[in-house]
Amino acid sequence: MPAKPISLGSLQFASKGEAFEYLREILYRYDVGDRVGSADAAVVLAALLRHPSAASKMGAGVKDFSVRSADFGTRCFWINRTDGTTEKFSISACIYKS
Repeated sequence: MPAKPISLGSLQFASKGEAFEYLREILYRYDVGDRVGSADAAVVLAALLRHPSAASKMGAGVKDFSVRSADFGTRCFWINRTDGTTEKFSISACIYKS
């Protein structure tokens, strides 16, 4: 089966795998506890909008994103909502389950 192109905001990728790797590079560009910069946050938001549970993940609204620890010592993106609550989300779910 040929690769299926995917868009994340204004960025175009030849395959879901390329999009996933791009997001992974963003994830590891930051130290645990850092807030994601605005240019990268635009791409992360575009990915989040593809998440099967995007509306519930975004909740009251997205203030910004950070990189934090997740299960078993891994790292992932966290949504920092406008109401002060936080929620983690999987970039894999954004790319492969949408």
